[in-house]
Amino acid sequence: MTLLRGRSRRDLLVAVGMVLGVNLVGAAPAFLFGSGTNWITRPWFFPPEIIFPVVWTLLFTLLGISLFLVWRQGPNRRPVRIAFVTFGIQMVLNVLWTPVFFGLQRPDLGLVVILALWVAIVGMIVAFDRVDRRAAALQVPYLLWVSFASVLNYAIYTG
Repeated sequence: MTLLRGRSRRDLLVAVGMVLGVNLVGAAPAFLFGSGTNWITRPWFFPPEIIFPVVWTLLFTLLGISLFLVWRQGPNRRPVRIAFVTFGIQMVLNVLWTPVFFGLQRPDLGLVVILALWVAIVGMIVAFDRVDRRAAALQVPYLLWVSFASVLNYAIYTG
């Protein structure tokens, strides 16, 4: 694995820990608040239910890898700290969306959260790019998925 070539066992453990940690934090709201869609009117382009956990697992894995790439540039460096802050902001918004949309069954408020998340992801990509271009590039699928999810959220809200 070229990302870890010449790296220590500690780096490998940190990378695995970041990937697992991001996946656990990201998946927790669905387990705590549910993600049932029987209360919504599904637009014609609503994907099969199985797509969501598969895509989110992949995206959270890419987030964890990106976070590791940024971390290994030196957590004491100012650009790395800024990247961590932007990561934290987008993660809070990501985690917040599920209880708002599914828990409260409020697609209107969910739309506000997901649009704020979209902006935060763009900010994170910019901050990651200043530290490690690969870390930023790994977040493009996340931005694309959240763009699609925003359109889906809007269609549910207006449907």
